[in-house]
Amino acid sequence: MLKQDFDYNLPDNLIAQTPPLSRTSCKMLVINRHNNKTDDRCFTDILSYLKKDDVLVLNDTKVIPARLFVYKKTGGKVEILLERILTDKTFLCHISGSKKIKINSTLISHDIEIKIRQKIDEFFVAECHNCLDIFHKFGHMPLPPYIKRDDNITDKNKYQTVFAKNEGAVAAPTAGLHFDNQILEKIKKMGVKIAKITLHIGSGTFLPMRVDDIKDHKMHSERFSINQSTADIINNCKRENGRVICVGTTVVRALETVAKNNKISQYNGESDIFISPGFKFQITDALITNFHLPQSTLLMLVSAFANRDLILKAYDYAITKKYKFFSYGDACLIV
Repeated sequence: MLKQDFDYNLPDNLIAQTPPLSRTSCKMLVINRHNNKTDDRCFTDILSYLKKDDVLVLNDTKVIPARLFVYKKTGGKVEILLERILTDKTFLCHISGSKKIKINSTLISHDIEIKIRQKIDEFFVAECHNCLDIFHKFGHMPLPPYIKRDDNITDKNKYQTVFAKNEGAVAAPTAGLHFDNQILEKIKKMGVKIAKITLHIGSGTFLPMRVDDIKDHKMHSERFSINQSTADIINNCKRENGRVICVGTTVVRALETVAKNNKISQYNGESDIFISPGFKFQITDALITNFHLPQSTLLMLVSAFANRDLILKAYDYAITKKYKFFSYGDACLIV
């Protein structure tokens, strides 16, 4: 299949630029892959689609304030986008906004010095003291490039899930943004089990596919972990023919990476899995997600879970109904 097979036309005014007033106040398009029907709902209606003994799987990664503005000694402004912390003194990053960065050059800001030590593919290895503390003190929330505004104090809360715990992401698992503590409590009281994985989303999630034929695409790698408790909950659910409902494509990628014979195991490592049409899902029974960019690997993932024609038809319908798209936009439930 070709990248252009996953294209659609989205008006700019439907790209959500700000978060909803409350987390649960968004719309939700329900896409039924069994009867090919769609249904307009509110996100709070998610309760009517869940049942006792379902397992709802969340990604509890926490977003780092990963965007840092610094200067070259010549005065040129530079933007650093963190990819991941390597050690207390080194980190991997993208650098943009100035002329070519030289190895062993020094970037400065707020009385700190960052030395550029190495280039690895599109990334730089940078060095400074207490680098994570520096991002916490001076960094900005790494809003996606399609949000055409500067970050503000609201984003520190709104671009973070209420269950965020394990720090390491440079983008939010946005399907999880729709949940507040109240709706999670209601879900638990229904007898739905809640399990958590950790997948640290990297900046590669925003990179466009650079090949025309999707079979030639090489997926970026992201760190993730699944503990034994989560593995046990999910395996028990599958054994009893229950439903595993993934909150976000990151959860799908984590679970399907380790799936073997319809079971998963404890894991701590990396995933570069690319899920596209033809993929055989072993764990995922339903998916809560947002609307994804044209020609993106995430759109290919949801097209694999449902089917491409159904997804693109549903997206066209959502556009006519003025749904909001992408990170701060409305939700999709694919059952």
